[in-house]
Amino acid sequence: MKRVLVITYYWPPSGGSGVQRWVKFAKYLPSEGWQPVIYTPENPELIAVDKTLGSEIPPEAEIVRTKIVEPYNAYRMLMGKDSSIDIKTFTQESSSGGETGASGGEVNPINAQKKSFKQKISLFIRGNFFIPDPRVMWVGPSVRFLKKYLREHPVDAIVTTGPPQSMHLIGLKLSEATGIPWVADFRDPWTKMFYFKHLGLCSWAEKKHHELERRVLDGATRVVAVSPLVKEDFEKMTGTPVELITNGFDESDFSEEIVPDGFFNITHTGLFAADGNPETLWKVLADKCAEDSSFRDALRLRLVGKTDSAITESIRQAGLGDNLVDLGYRDHRTAVREQKNASLLILPLRKEPEYRAVLPGKLFEYLASRRPILGIGQTDGAMARIIGNTGSGVVYDWDQESKIRACIDFCWDEFRQGELDDNSSDISEYTRRGLTHRYASLLDEITTEKKNHK
Repeated sequence: MKRVLVITYYWPPSGGSGVQRWVKFAKYLPSEGWQPVIYTPENPELIAVDKTLGSEIPPEAEIVRTKIVEPYNAYRMLMGKDSSIDIKTFTQESSSGGETGASGGEVNPINAQKKSFKQKISLFIRGNFFIPDPRVMWVGPSVRFLKKYLREHPVDAIVTTGPPQSMHLIGLKLSEATGIPWVADFRDPWTKMFYFKHLGLCSWAEKKHHELERRVLDGATRVVAVSPLVKEDFEKMTGTPVELITNGFDESDFSEEIVPDGFFNITHTGLFAADGNPETLWKVLADKCAEDSSFRDALRLRLVGKTDSAITESIRQAGLGDNLVDLGYRDHRTAVREQKNASLLILPLRKEPEYRAVLPGKLFEYLASRRPILGIGQTDGAMARIIGNTGSGVVYDWDQESKIRACIDFCWDEFRQGELDDNSSDISEYTRRGLTHRYASLLDEITTEKKNHK
């Protein structure tokens, strides 16, 4: 069995889609002839915990951990009582995976919303003194450790997955030192991610980010993107071949039969950030509740994951407080059950132009649930393409009230008549097993190239 070293910050017991992507690849790689060797921090900052994901790790996987030094203690001293709710403002990441894991994510990522003076200071420090991110202090120690480790435990290929983008710097230096072929796996873009413009970067810091991004893109044997629009952006920036391997869903996660609870459940799972608040949707639902008492009695707004308080406050202000069921962060299995129990799954994107290119990780699990999807965001974006191609739902702009109303009316009518059927379109290209086969083929390709080059 060939061996692939996977360098990742996120690994169980951490939760979220940034973890799920490589846990699922690791699960199926042995059946493709590849043993995963996971290199991850021994003491990472745990924003979300999902112990159920540990059961997905195959016995063939080798886990290697070393300690990481992160600047969070200093951050907490600076932020005081605010630190527990705003640590991700300092770390910068959206997760992606990662953006939006099916069962959680961070609540207060960097955006254009009003920030306190302390937050502005911490953001300035993070953006200009920790490049590309606060995990950069792990790069040097990791390269030294792994150079020695690989002499004693050789591997055939290296994969780094980011964010945090510091993981790619480890891969760059390690591949340069060893000559081992290396894949840079981007769950989110780097300088074209929505939060980049909010980092408060000085000109020299911004230049450094672009320089490091180019070095990674040009130094990798292959680059992998999770969205077709991100792939197109990367291809304009480098001559390195760029592959598209999206996130996906594991069919085994969706095998459990769910008995509907009888309510008209409009469900959202994962991170629900304030800058994606679908206020028009809340208005439509409130108006329909006022018009139709049976709708009001049946409606449940089920939020599963970390939801910004601005979202729940907006729902209550719309008069929907009695319909709100805020379950908070739950493990991945619970999130899947909630998806399958939904009458309508909602997927609002952030109101950032860069989000046109983003494919939220939860989208693929929404597809696997086979329930109708109402996407709210850029109607010409990557998400809209997949929802349209699979016939799994509709995508409307945030303010398209009449169309959003028509979607709710249609689903409610179908629900009342018992005809709100599962979507039966072909979504096989997004199975985790199939995606792992594609990844293994990519690894086979670059190792064969390496042998032929010799």
